[in-house]
Amino acid sequence: MKNLLILTVSAVLAAHLVDAQSGKSAAPQVKTANGLVEGVTETSGIRAFKGLPFAQPPIGELRWKEPQPVKNWSGVRKADQFGPRAMQLPVFGDMNFRSNGMSEDCLYLNVWTPAKSAKEKLPVLVYFYGGGFIAGDGSEGRYDGESMATKGIVALTVNYRLGVFGFMAHPELTKESPHQASGNYAYHDMAAALRWVQQNIAAFGGDPKRVTIAGESAGSIAVSGLMASPLSKKLMAGAIGESGSLLGGLPPVPLAKGEDAGVAFAKAVGANSLADLRAMPAQQLLEATGKPGVPRFSATVDGYFFPKPPLEIFNAGEQAQVPLLAGWNSEEMNGRAILGQEKPTPENYANAVKKLYGDRAEEVLKLYPATTEEEVLESATALAGDRFLAYSTWKWADLQSKTGGGKPVYRYYYSRPRPPMVPEMGNATPGLAGGVVKSTDPNAIKIPPARGAVHSAEIEYAMGNLSKNKVFAWTPDDHKVSEVMQTYFANFVKTGNPNGGGLPNWPAINNANPVPFMQIDVNTRLETEKNRARYLFLDPYYTKQ
Repeated sequence: MKNLLILTVSAVLAAHLVDAQSGKSAAPQVKTANGLVEGVTETSGIRAFKGLPFAQPPIGELRWKEPQPVKNWSGVRKADQFGPRAMQLPVFGDMNFRSNGMSEDCLYLNVWTPAKSAKEKLPVLVYFYGGGFIAGDGSEGRYDGESMATKGIVALTVNYRLGVFGFMAHPELTKESPHQASGNYAYHDMAAALRWVQQNIAAFGGDPKRVTIAGESAGSIAVSGLMASPLSKKLMAGAIGESGSLLGGLPPVPLAKGEDAGVAFAKAVGANSLADLRAMPAQQLLEATGKPGVPRFSATVDGYFFPKPPLEIFNAGEQAQVPLLAGWNSEEMNGRAILGQEKPTPENYANAVKKLYGDRAEEVLKLYPATTEEEVLESATALAGDRFLAYSTWKWADLQSKTGGGKPVYRYYYSRPRPPMVPEMGNATPGLAGGVVKSTDPNAIKIPPARGAVHSAEIEYAMGNLSKNKVFAWTPDDHKVSEVMQTYFANFVKTGNPNGGGLPNWPAINNANPVPFMQIDVNTRLETEKNRARYLFLDPYYTKQ
């Protein structure tokens, strides 16, 4: 027995010695308002807490209701893996999830912190994913917060409901709501996550008074929406938008129109009441949204989250009065969106423009001129990108610089094309929105090489996550661009100003003429706006009430 005791003690001591030599320490624990959570320490030393609930599961009677507060738990809750992603169809080829499956029970967030104690009061970045409000997840590697955390920032990614679960309005939902509002559940999820941050982030070493919200595409549109809403505009100190705003991009529709879409959907799935809809399996509802003719579910001007159209809110200066950093990419959309399958000749381009703009086509052809095939490709790409998301981002930055209480607005233009794919990708080719089209047919038609930075291409660079994307053969130049862009973003999160030692000086656009913007590429440099007339031309098409 004595020998056994000696052996046991020796084994325990040896184990402790190995842990000490390998630098391992006890799993990090943090006390949140709802209970104790235990995360993991990454090899970088960053502490990660994954799958933290910020609201009750929106299932059963809570389907299509505002997110409800988390219930307390006893003991220690493990936070070492991502929670389930929101219900979604597989629509984009560039989304690589690390989440624990897919479920309606999806309201989880993830925290990466460099802080060793709750006393550090570090700046905070809350990132919302893109995916057209129908796909995406906080577990995607391109949004991972570890790299940003190494810059001295507490970084978060947040899940929110998507598609029919996040945006369906319906007369019965409006009637049961204490605010006589329906739809916008995805936005309510994001606002709930920001309230969770205000309540809990200090325990992770973050400063609730220094929270910057950010996002790309739908996530960027969401950031502009969160700035507009009275329910969330006080929960941030700064905002970053990458490619899109609801001032022209997926804007909310009148509540009545949203309700009509909900009624039509209920009829299509054979539901005679809200109770019938809530009784249907989530998978059945999801699959129904993928059928031909089913409309997109839009946000609504519900009188509550959006008391009036966001454009009116921004025009009146009633949005969040915070610094904004926003921009877009050089090839947000392929020129085929204008030309279709026609050859890029000046004649075909002119005909396409006439179909789109009628008697104003001549104005467009002056703003986006094309006398050669090369010019056609250039102008069609520019016009397609402006119509897709560039205009709405321009409008957001332009309005915020005028009605944002004098807070600085910084604009960028990202133009670094991605490098070729790694050989292991075989016959795969780039697809829409940064996606990947896989094909085993060696004769498959390849999409022409990108003329610039495609939609979503900047995310890995801005968040310092090139290493998380194994599809492309990154070069030293790519890592150089990433270091510059990430440092600009990190500086902005810390101070509300992207500038810092060793970087090209980036002035705010406020009251500047001509408007300056930072062109981010291998040769990052300050440029001035030359195409303002394009956006002024497009303006009435998006701002008519």
